[in-house]
Amino acid sequence: MKSWCKNLLAAGLSLAMLSACSSSDVEDEPVSELTAIQATVFPEVSWSASVGDGVGDYYSRLAPAVRYGKIFAADRYGEVTAFDEATGERVWTKDFSEEFRDNALAKNKGARIAAGVTAARNKVFLGGESGLLAALNAEDGQVLWHVIAGGELLSAPTVADDVVVVSTSSGSLEAFNVDTGAKLWVYEMQLPNLTLRGTSSAAYEAGGFFIGTADGKVAVVIKNNGQAAWEQAIYNPTGGNEFTRMADVDMTPLILGDNLYAVSYNGNLVSMELRTGRVVWTRKYSSFNELASAGLSLFVVDDHSRIYSVDKRNGLELWSNSELANRTLTSPAVYKDYLVVGDFEGYLHFIDRSTGTIVGRVQVDSSGLYSQPLVVDDKIYVQGRSGKLAVVTLP
Repeated sequence: MKSWCKNLLAAGLSLAMLSACSSSDVEDEPVSELTAIQATVFPEVSWSASVGDGVGDYYSRLAPAVRYGKIFAADRYGEVTAFDEATGERVWTKDFSEEFRDNALAKNKGARIAAGVTAARNKVFLGGESGLLAALNAEDGQVLWHVIAGGELLSAPTVADDVVVVSTSSGSLEAFNVDTGAKLWVYEMQLPNLTLRGTSSAAYEAGGFFIGTADGKVAVVIKNNGQAAWEQAIYNPTGGNEFTRMADVDMTPLILGDNLYAVSYNGNLVSMELRTGRVVWTRKYSSFNELASAGLSLFVVDDHSRIYSVDKRNGLELWSNSELANRTLTSPAVYKDYLVVGDFEGYLHFIDRSTGTIVGRVQVDSSGLYSQPLVVDDKIYVQGRSGKLAVVTLP
């Protein structure tokens, strides 16, 4: 099925038009079957635990966080859990749906957590489709403060010093005091008639939040006052209808030295000067996934789950791999000499990052993997749709 049918949020369109995505008029695209590989690495699941009921079939980028000697994870329905990083023992659990049942979530059907988990400043930050943003004590899970943002929260909060910012589905970047939750400022972004269901998390560097927008731009918002320092289009939408004009930047801009890298759906992969926003080079790729980098390479998983290595100096393609096409791959992550990606059947694939060859795989959760693997030290943390949280290592 076309990837936009799977991920599209159509603002203002009728239900009948939305249902057309699943009609027989849309030609299905073949999902690549897994074939035998010449394995040279043999990853294994070294630890696993269950976190609530997971995210089911809902759109989500919920991912674990590892900090302060703990592993933090959450499910869609409100369970937030901390595990001891060394032993894997459960340290504390908080039920969001129960905690806020009589106030912040009184008019909502549960927590519907979709934004997080972010661990910083001895706190755990996460939010949901209800607009609820909360800060928990990382030590014991106590709720320190909560607010209701101006729209759905679909991507992880970003913390910079004394400020935490969230991007809302209504097109705003909102900033709150990290210790009290007091609102500091709101930066409004233009929201097209039609967007993908997703928002960019901000990257922070040198006093500014770098954020992708739904109309194909990267903006820099000054932390101290919420004003834009610069805004640069990475793709100018073209086409005769709203579908072909979608150009969302739903990934977190990747900052490497003096340059910033970003990719848009239906658009471009670009390198920009961090200070000015001047475009250094542009190449045609379409993606809503996060970028990864190692050495001179950028790694891209496009909207059809094809994988590319691109020279970050000039945008020239070094290799490509389409063996996992249409397997709904996660964003890529770098682990030692490998690139790792998860797929909809719960396999974690290890790819030689110098050649693009698949050299190992392990099935973690048959319900599927959906968020970017987290690499900390020599461990890979992944979360499955069923709620399974797992650590993968190479023996």
